[in-house]
Amino acid sequence: MFDTVLVANRGEIAVRVIRSLRRLGIRSVAVYSEADAGALHVLEADTAVLIGPAAARQSYLNIDAVVDAAVRTGAQAVHPGYGFLSENSQFAQALAQAGIVFIGPPAPAIATMGDKITAKATVTKFGVPVVPGIARPGLTDGELIAAADDIGYPVLVKPSAGGGGKGMRLVHDAADLPAALAGARRESAAAFGDDTLFLERFVLRPRHIEVQVLADQHGNVIHLGERECSLQRRHQKVIEEAPSALLDAATRERIGAAACDTARSVDYVGAGTVEFIVSADQPDEFFFMEMNTRLQVEHPVTELVTGWDLVEWQVRIAAGEPLRARQQDIELRGHAVEARVYAEDPANGFLPTGGTVLDLVEPGGPGIRVDSGLRVGTVVGSDYDPMLAKVIAHGATRQDALSGLDGALAHTAVLGVVTNIDFLRFLLTDADVVAGQLDTGLLDRRVGDYLAKLAPSADDSAFIAAAAYRWLQLWAASGDDLWTKPSGWRGGEHAPTVLRLRSGERTDHVGIAGTPDGATVTIENAGQHTLTAALDGDQIRLVIDGVSQRYRVADADHRIWLAAPGGVAWVDEVREAPVRPDDEHSGDAELVSPMPGAVVAVNVEDGADVAAGTVVVAVEAMKMEHSLTAPVDGVVKILVAVGDQVKVGQPLATVTASEQEQKDQS
Repeated sequence: MFDTVLVANRGEIAVRVIRSLRRLGIRSVAVYSEADAGALHVLEADTAVLIGPAAARQSYLNIDAVVDAAVRTGAQAVHPGYGFLSENSQFAQALAQAGIVFIGPPAPAIATMGDKITAKATVTKFGVPVVPGIARPGLTDGELIAAADDIGYPVLVKPSAGGGGKGMRLVHDAADLPAALAGARRESAAAFGDDTLFLERFVLRPRHIEVQVLADQHGNVIHLGERECSLQRRHQKVIEEAPSALLDAATRERIGAAACDTARSVDYVGAGTVEFIVSADQPDEFFFMEMNTRLQVEHPVTELVTGWDLVEWQVRIAAGEPLRARQQDIELRGHAVEARVYAEDPANGFLPTGGTVLDLVEPGGPGIRVDSGLRVGTVVGSDYDPMLAKVIAHGATRQDALSGLDGALAHTAVLGVVTNIDFLRFLLTDADVVAGQLDTGLLDRRVGDYLAKLAPSADDSAFIAAAAYRWLQLWAASGDDLWTKPSGWRGGEHAPTVLRLRSGERTDHVGIAGTPDGATVTIENAGQHTLTAALDGDQIRLVIDGVSQRYRVADADHRIWLAAPGGVAWVDEVREAPVRPDDEHSGDAELVSPMPGAVVAVNVEDGADVAAGTVVVAVEAMKMEHSLTAPVDGVVKILVAVGDQVKVGQPLATVTASEQEQKDQS
């Protein structure tokens, strides 16, 4: 067994690997970028090495820097986690040349499965069923178009390299295929440096089912059951579970055997995942899609239903140990469901978010597991993937697991960063999800039904709690002088402390007068309430009209964050609207960044005339680009340059409306 292992990853991935290493008594080495100096995985590891700037290509994707860190710290092996270098055959080869063990499959297996065309040809020789289509290197557009009629529409255009849905096109009609091929080639060339394409028949009502395999260095291969990963948005998984509600025992045995044959076809070693597409209408028919030659994000659901620590067995296999179980020894117990917590705003088109974690609430209890890279003080920026954590629930039945996960998410809060937790809970109550009637398009179809809470609610309690929190801070800072206390006492009528607050699209004035033991709260558009309030560390205790409520609370940059079992609320303090005509600047329209990120394009010159709808500037964050357009005809003033890092809400440009536009508005 190794005594020192370097973890070539970050965030929740690295934290999860480090904890298994600690349990095995193995010294762990973390690597980190300048942006991650205070990250949880750095603190959890026994030692940590700085490997470069924030940009992933200069740090976590820098093979030379990672190998050098392993050599300098005496690491005998490197665990790549998932993502970054985990499926990079050049990385595996570089480690081998340095005399360091790569905790993963042999480089040839990574290379074969990394090319989808080669992978399909390889597994076909072992009798693994593949989706009907045409797949060979160097196919021209003409050859693909000619083959499409024989394959049968709809067809799926897919790039041979890469993943994550990039370059994929679904085509229902032959007339649309040429344009789809041209677009797919452009996107795959830009994303992967390779525009090789192939075609597959599109399986109607597809379900994404994957099988976990383990293979040792002695020729033993087993599978640990399947996972259902059909709940996806834009080809990115959101909720996964094990086992699948679709498969019967006979199909489970057949698909497991096909996964093991897939591993044997490339002399696989270690943990891997074989992905299949299964029609919801014909669940006994499955087709090979691809093999991920690494651990998967969703591996915890398999661990919970089998009792196997997959990271532990990756390490043991890499150290030469044989598997201690045969296929008949693997038993699935109960059901497990996992939800991915992302830094994104479902109410705003799922745009990436960011910020500093001001406070953190994570669930616990029987059957609940949290894999997280978060701690109070973590800065969530735009340099890396927006996934923050995973919440997983295990129960005796599928319904038990779904209910347990919903309850766990209700007690999960990240104050300071907008997340998708409320959207996850919305999905878990969907009738088709509850019934197990899934397919890969379900989530995208349901997005339009999601009514986002107004950051997160328009009820009075969030406004009262935010105002009371700020009011109590004023009380704590007041002196003994009666006139400095924010009680509202005056010689004439009471003069309440008034705050202008905004939650989502709602803005109200909230006034408070009295003492913390007995106050009157008036909401401009919602009437009067009685209140008692007290601060208790990072919590505020309130009794509003006789109903007791308690919130965890934090604030930064004029935003007050409130966490209760029902979710997280954020209420903004806003300045009063200008009262002098000179202050209005009604002719100016401000373009502000909807997310933290980097300016990747400025399409017009400062001072240029622009028409409404003209793209002025583009911001990129977490693999997503967002363009901002001029809302009116006018003259533009550019406030940023390409390469600038910007915050949410930061002004990027202003457009001063033309005289005609201002006349039209008036």
